Amino acid sequence: FPDPVEAIKFRMEQLGYNQADLAKVVGLKSRASEILNKKRRLSLDMIRQLHDKLNIPTDVLIQSY
Repeated sequence: FPDPVEAIKFRMEQLGYNQADLAKVVGLKSRASEILNKKRRLSLDMIRQLHDKLNIPTDVLIQSY
């Protein structure tokens, strides 16, 4: 499986999303930054949001890093 953060970055690139767009999905700009820099693990709620809004498979997101 790909790294969850790499999967998020790849999907963001496909959709033309930036960090502010990701922040709308996960809740806070600081949280988006921490996720992309691997300083914060994804919560179950964030995984649901990323799956629902960005169509990233949950099994990819659940992998811990």
